[in-house]
Amino acid sequence: MKLEGRRQSSNVEDRRGMSTGAKVGTGGILGIIIAAAFAYFTGGDPMQVMVQGVQQQMQAQTETIGEREFTEEEQALAEDCKRILASTEDVWTKVFRENGWGEYQYPTLVLFTNQVNSACGSASAAVGPFYCSGDQKLYVDLSFFTEMKRQLGVQGNTFAYAYVLAHEIGHHVEYLTGTLNKAHAAMNQTDKVSANKLSVRLELLADYYAGVWAHYEDAMNHSMEYGDMEKGLELAKAIGDDWLQKKAQGRATPESFTHGTSDQRKRWLKRGFQTGDMTTSTFNVSEAEL
Repeated sequence: MKLEGRRQSSNVEDRRGMSTGAKVGTGGILGIIIAAAFAYFTGGDPMQVMVQGVQQQMQAQTETIGEREFTEEEQALAEDCKRILASTEDVWTKVFRENGWGEYQYPTLVLFTNQVNSACGSASAAVGPFYCSGDQKLYVDLSFFTEMKRQLGVQGNTFAYAYVLAHEIGHHVEYLTGTLNKAHAAMNQTDKVSANKLSVRLELLADYYAGVWAHYEDAMNHSMEYGDMEKGLELAKAIGDDWLQKKAQGRATPESFTHGTSDQRKRWLKRGFQTGDMTTSTFNVSEAEL
């Protein structure tokens, strides 16, 4: 994905130099992040995974993040994230205007290290990138992308982690259009299995919106390169509930799915990219059609 020379969004809070925390061995924290992120993607308890991992790997000393310089890789990732955010601003401003939805309200990207406080509560990097509708902010620890590239084989492909950011921005679009709050209200009034099914629809819709973003981004800037979507689809497969559960426990339990199967995530991402159609919604189809 070609982003060189593109503008960087100014709607960014860089909190990486503001936090202090326990120092964990490099291999340990990266492993904890991936394990807990996978728990998050599969509807498990990422905080429990994080706590157990940190307890096992904690060292006595503390590290002040602001006292160290960031690596070239970290800075490059930060700049790419700002460019991707700027692209989502341009795309969704256009889409909202074209659909008569008023002005698109920009979310804020918060870059942090290890832990962060949000309107949705305190969170560890172990939960992975997340969107909080309470403050309309997207929270990202860049180490997630570093490890994602290494663990999932997407090294050197910007679109793979652009898809992750665009997915979280998709939740912001759901919030602005009222879908997110309606779904959460319904989830709070039903049983866990039914709530999980609603969660799957929300997550697949965010995947679809990530594809819609890529559709318009490419139409506006011709930025998509050969193999980009394929890498995005590979990542969608690798974070499907069934794929992750089978890898972790040897079997899948559909009633616990919260984000959708690999095939579903691939299908909705690709569909959004191919059509760019904002009249389509995962809440307007049957379960068989998901």
